Amino acid sequence: MRAHFGTDGVRGVANDDLTPELAFAIGRAGATALAHESERHRPVIVGRDTRLSGTMLEAAIVAGITSVGRDVLQVGIIPTPAVARITVAEDAAAGVMISASHNPIADNGIKFFGPDGFKLSDDLEHEIEGLMEREDLPRPTGVDVGVARIAANLGKHYYDELYGTGADLRGLRVVVDGAFGAAYAVAPYALRKLGADVIEINCENDGARINVQCGATHLGSLQSAVERATSDSEGPVIGVAFDGDADRALFVDETGTILSGDHVMFAIGCALHARGVLAHDTIVGTVMSNIGFERALGRAGITLVRTAVGDRYVLERMQSGGFVLGGEQSGHIIDLRRNTTGDGVMTAVTLFGLMREQGTTLHELVRDVVVAPQILVNVRTPHKNVLDVETVREAIAVAELELAGSGRLLIRPSGTEPLIRVMAEGDDREAIERITGDLARKIEQAAAFL
Repeated sequence: MRAHFGTDGVRGVANDDLTPELAFAIGRAGATALAHESERHRPVIVGRDTRLSGTMLEAAIVAGITSVGRDVLQVGIIPTPAVARITVAEDAAAGVMISASHNPIADNGIKFFGPDGFKLSDDLEHEIEGLMEREDLPRPTGVDVGVARIAANLGKHYYDELYGTGADLRGLRVVVDGAFGAAYAVAPYALRKLGADVIEINCENDGARINVQCGATHLGSLQSAVERATSDSEGPVIGVAFDGDADRALFVDETGTILSGDHVMFAIGCALHARGVLAHDTIVGTVMSNIGFERALGRAGITLVRTAVGDRYVLERMQSGGFVLGGEQSGHIIDLRRNTTGDGVMTAVTLFGLMREQGTTLHELVRDVVVAPQILVNVRTPHKNVLDVETVREAIAVAELELAGSGRLLIRPSGTEPLIRVMAEGDDREAIERITGDLARKIEQAAAFL
């Protein structure tokens, strides 16, 4: 049986790897598996981002879900975290988001949320994959066929959550980069309602430009916009950029400096720690979190627990350890006080609210995080087993020996793209640039013979 689910649902090139036929099969199998745990009358919430392939896949997965007798509520273009929130608020059987997040335009993906708003367990995903191979799934007829409806105003549940933070953003001037994705309307509207003066860039419903040289994966345009707005303004200007489905956010402070998820977790974590509500005085990060972030947390009396890369692994560790805050350097921040998954818009509201509450700047909030040089090189290859090649293993061992005591080395296959990621960090930038470059070349050379 082919494994379709990766670290964040099913992804691939739409209409090639991820075909309408596959989406239909996923819908049938997913609805069948979830039927074990909920009554038939409870619908499945289906949302999507702006990708051009979104309506095609939406039609296919909705057809699959309704073909086994489950109703669907289609909420249209909306952030991934909003699907999770609406699923819980509407007591739905499940939620489905059609998005490839930060991936290129041609890609798309399908991810499920359970009725509790959390992503499905590995066991349930495996059950869905098994059901996709079967030909005896239900085929109800007549009044037992599921019905799909266009939902009206269900986004209110997500807005209520955003406004429920009590954040007062009056006096802030914010540039919002919507990445031509799911946050294009939601984020500017919510921030304005909370009092911010918002300048929009890339905030259009344009799936032909989603993530293209914009958003959380390309922060140059946001930096330039913050610089322009600052020159035209009497006060400071800050910026936030979302990815295609708005489950992550990255920031630019008043000085034009890019802030990562590590910075955001530090600011929010320190605030929770000061109030005595940071569970176990611990934040959950990943192996990619910068050592400078870990050092700053230690000085503040906060422990960093690391997991494998992927917000699902962060969430699993948070749940098993009873922690409330975690996330990734890439901008996925999970605050279990607010939502069940990474939530870029909520992250922005929370961080900006802290600025106003403490009467400080974004730059000052995170100044204690002294980032150690970190170099990441991506080697494009579908051959994940290249890391088992003897010459590659030997090169990795030599590099680890050189960095011992002064830095870290991390080499791993991407969970969402055909890449091998080579990362090194330490206090000597020249050394880690040389190490990552050498290792990337060795991996490229080895992969060419596989």
